[in-house]
Amino acid sequence: MLGIIGGSGLYEFEELKVVEEVSVKTPFGGASSPIIVGELEGKRVAFLSRHGKGHLYPPHRVPYRANLWALREVGVDRVLAVSAVGGINKLFRAGDFVIIDNFLDFTKGRESTYYEGVFSVDVEGNDEVARLLREKKVVHIDVTEPYCPQMRTLLMDILEERRLKYHPAGTYACTEGPRFETAAEIGMLEKLGADVVGMTGYPEVVLARELTMCYASLCVVANPAAGISAHRLTSDEVMELMSQRERDVKEVLREVIRRLPAEKTCGCDRVLEGAEV
Repeated sequence: MLGIIGGSGLYEFEELKVVEEVSVKTPFGGASSPIIVGELEGKRVAFLSRHGKGHLYPPHRVPYRANLWALREVGVDRVLAVSAVGGINKLFRAGDFVIIDNFLDFTKGRESTYYEGVFSVDVEGNDEVARLLREKKVVHIDVTEPYCPQMRTLLMDILEERRLKYHPAGTYACTEGPRFETAAEIGMLEKLGADVVGMTGYPEVVLARELTMCYASLCVVANPAAGISAHRLTSDEVMELMSQRERDVKEVLREVIRRLPAEKTCGCDRVLEGAEV
């Protein structure tokens, strides 16, 4: 089942015919919102609001581990995240879509793994994830290609067909937040090769990968980043741009749901092979 994580400005997905609303208690605490399980295009889909309904959780306090685990509990094995980002690459303009393919992590205090060796929590289940946690294994996953290539290709096809302006690749720099970055920080990130900046893409992507989920991110450039923008950054600007793009985002999501094949050709589900020490 596909799970959709809605970021800033995408708190609901009204197109879903709701089947149930599930509040999942996980070994890692509660998720940021109940999971809406519904049907669209004849397929079951789960939707979770990353920041909670009403935007209750700032980026550095989002319960990322609980969110991904809760999606797993309801049967999700693929995740498509929607995120607003700031543009660093000067070719990336406000309103553009970006199908990111790599990331830089500049977060500071986030719990970014399930596998904590002797400190791992005990969980129920008979799959490889549960075994590794129960046996207190140390696990090092490969993130050479952190975003699912099969899902990324489908997103590119859909955006191309709908003639929406997009960039087929980009490096996402994740900062701690909740403040916006300084102009000096953006200058540093640009020199390091970042194309966009956000506050929520990490550890979400690696947590999904640790659970052998496919994960892709549909990013929308909400504004130029600090020092590139000619004016003061505001949250209002981000929310206004996401509101303008809401219809396009939801149409892309609908197409992904309709066209995502049942068979996986990406290898994301094999990430734990050879990863335990």
